[in-house]
Amino acid sequence: MTATTVPAQTRIVAKKRAGDIWFSGTAVAAGSMIMITLAAVAIFLIVQSIPAFAATAEDASLLKTNFWDYVGPLLFGTVWAAFLALLLAVPLSLGVALFITHYAPRRLAQGLGYVVDLLAAVPSVVFGLWGILVLAPAVQPIYVWLNSNAGWIPFFGGVVSPTGRTILTAAMVLAVMVVPIITAICREIFLQTPVLHEEAALALGATRWEMVRMAVLPFGRSGIVSASMLGLGRALGETMAVAMVLSVSKAVTFELLTSTNPSTIAANIALTFPEAYQININILIATGLILFVVTFAVNALARWFVNRRKEFSGAN
Repeated sequence: MTATTVPAQTRIVAKKRAGDIWFSGTAVAAGSMIMITLAAVAIFLIVQSIPAFAATAEDASLLKTNFWDYVGPLLFGTVWAAFLALLLAVPLSLGVALFITHYAPRRLAQGLGYVVDLLAAVPSVVFGLWGILVLAPAVQPIYVWLNSNAGWIPFFGGVVSPTGRTILTAAMVLAVMVVPIITAICREIFLQTPVLHEEAALALGATRWEMVRMAVLPFGRSGIVSASMLGLGRALGETMAVAMVLSVSKAVTFELLTSTNPSTIAANIALTFPEAYQININILIATGLILFVVTFAVNALARWFVNRRKEFSGAN
């Protein structure tokens, strides 16, 4: 009997339940609100930034020449500090994630995982105070030693800061702040590695590290990249910790140990906005638009990389 000859009363009619309708509508509304909010923020930044792009030193007290000369050092400092933080945070996060998932006993791994996750709940002001009162004085003698013994390297040259409040110290604080984010994501990715792959590597005579290198790290490669980019986004937008720790001179320099340090866009907005007026406010908003574009580009690049290799990893 074909479908066309089945009596109408015996056909199964799929009906949507009220719960399904409400859930579907709520999910669509939530997703739409995210897009609407993002679009509203972008429109606000663009509209408020338009006067700043054509402003000169005669129009605004913040400018010495024009807007691009003003934002250039800030953009450099933002990217440079975030890059240094990522350079310190990624190896540490990978080591902690691998220790929790493949080396530590189960009870120790659970406790250590909770401790690492709790770091993400610490306010940035607390990290800033820690950087000023504890980290900076502790690393200042190390900076002196590096300058004396490796001063021929451009990064360690110049006159060492007597307070220890340098771009490298700020990068260390940022690294500690982004470690929980990168570690949590990498830990979940490593736990998704197929057990058969790990057991096969061990059965062939591989050591535990060789098993990690051949089975775990390749499987989680795109997940590591996405975690790193998420941490980079946090480092790019961090405000209070950098504003408190960094001794700012708004210079463009690669020296890590001196008092001549570039500022970041977020820290500059926080420190300058209370005294800004008229077009100076538009200039600060325009710098925020630049940071918005940079952060959006970083996340888009990470998403592209993950999608390109998603069939070979457990990132999704």
